[in-house]
Amino acid sequence: MNDNLKLNETELLDEYYTGEELSELETEVLVGKVEDKITQNKSRVMSFLRHIKALSNYLFDKDVKWYRKSVVAAALIYFITPIDTIPDFSPFVGFLDDLGVIAAVVKYLGNELKRYYD
Repeated sequence: MNDNLKLNETELLDEYYTGEELSELETEVLVGKVEDKITQNKSRVMSFLRHIKALSNYLFDKDVKWYRKSVVAAALIYFITPIDTIPDFSPFVGFLDDLGVIAAVVKYLGNELKRYYD
């Protein structure tokens, strides 16, 4: 892998993951970036758009513990980051790893996530 790509991934992780609970502003920025990515790639993510939206709603719920939100935040950050296991610029295949991460988090949260679907 290109050293510049590794550096960019590290910089992105350092920017988003500080080991502390996200502030309300950071949460809004994260959800905004997720919504931007969905808009730009709507045809590719239609099958799990509802899950992304439910995870976003879950992230904004003030009654959810921060450590539960951290799992969702990590998955959403992985989803919006263009350089990951399979880069998103690879047609279709680039979103398979994103789909897998989102599916794993949805399965992990299970029934707890049901009430966050619109």
